[in-house]
Amino acid sequence: MKHKEISLDKLPVGQKASVTALKADGMTRRRILDLGVVRGTEIESLYKSPSGNPVAYQIRGAVIALRTDVSKRILVTA
Repeated sequence: MKHKEISLDKLPVGQKASVTALKADGMTRRRILDLGVVRGTEIESLYKSPSGNPVAYQIRGAVIALRTDVSKRILVTA
């Protein structure tokens, strides 16, 4: 089965994926890296806020809410 690369904001709630790349730079990239989001990190989409932004993700044992403008810069494969 071939896995398709998508941006994290497209990952359905309840699914897990593995980080393949970051398409961010500057302070946004630094923040993402500081959260432990590096290539190979497993991320699970837990739930969306009522407005759909932000979305809560399980990353390395912590629940972290990311806005869509940040999560769309993280590429994953499900």
